[in-house]
Amino acid sequence: MPFSAPPPASGEPYALSASLDNARHLSSLLRAVHFQDHATCFATASGLRVTVEDAKCIQANAFIQAEIFQEFSVQEESVTFRISLSVLLDCLTIFGTSSLPGTSTALRMCYRGYGHPLMLFLEEGGVVTVCKINTQEPEELLDFDFCSTKVVNKIILQSEGLREAFAELDMTSEVLQITMSPDKPYFRLSTFGNAGSAHLDYPRDSDLMEAFHCSQTQTNRYKISLLKPSTKALALSCKVSIRTDAQGFLSLQYMIRNEDGQICFVEYYCCPDENITEAEL
Repeated sequence: MPFSAPPPASGEPYALSASLDNARHLSSLLRAVHFQDHATCFATASGLRVTVEDAKCIQANAFIQAEIFQEFSVQEESVTFRISLSVLLDCLTIFGTSSLPGTSTALRMCYRGYGHPLMLFLEEGGVVTVCKINTQEPEELLDFDFCSTKVVNKIILQSEGLREAFAELDMTSEVLQITMSPDKPYFRLSTFGNAGSAHLDYPRDSDLMEAFHCSQTQTNRYKISLLKPSTKALALSCKVSIRTDAQGFLSLQYMIRNEDGQICFVEYYCCPDENITEAEL
């Protein structure tokens, strides 16, 4: 790191301090969950999780493991704060979103604790910029309780398969219907838009299918307006894990490989559309 943050005025260590040689690794992941202005940040020894919610129906989490950072230090068991994600992204890209070949924006991030701002020290080409972003009291977040024992169906698909689906299906539809089954059609995506119904099937032995673990037939509908934000993460990802529990709650976990080949994850949770009756399915 070409520079270091000054110690806190009190002489106490920062509750959170981290450094990255390339701030784009962080900003690209945060853009993948940027569908609301504010986010809640959780830092533990294992890394940083940034959570965004909307209308208590959808939740997105960006996971940046500690190993991604050149330095990552948390003085407490966990450090939590709420922050304007829009402002954070503006600061991270203060030197622009596209650097010249061979150059990158170095980042050092420091947080003294409750009531203090998040401090960013950004350096590119010998120029250092310091940003202080006010933090807020974290709000209580939804707990989708998506532990592996409650997962009914799970498939892992190469992301290009899902990108093609979103390009081909009729996005004038209000809902996306997902069918997962141990029998045909195995994995089906359906829309019901202005041009009529459209279905896209993936056989379990498809070249795009990397894993297929379905124990029972499930058909659930999800509001496309809730799923659209996840396409930002889909565009960056190489694989996607699609899971449902017994209540039809959906988990989309995107595996994203950064410029240095490091792996990070962005996960979206979405509740099923409760306005659909069994007869309609």
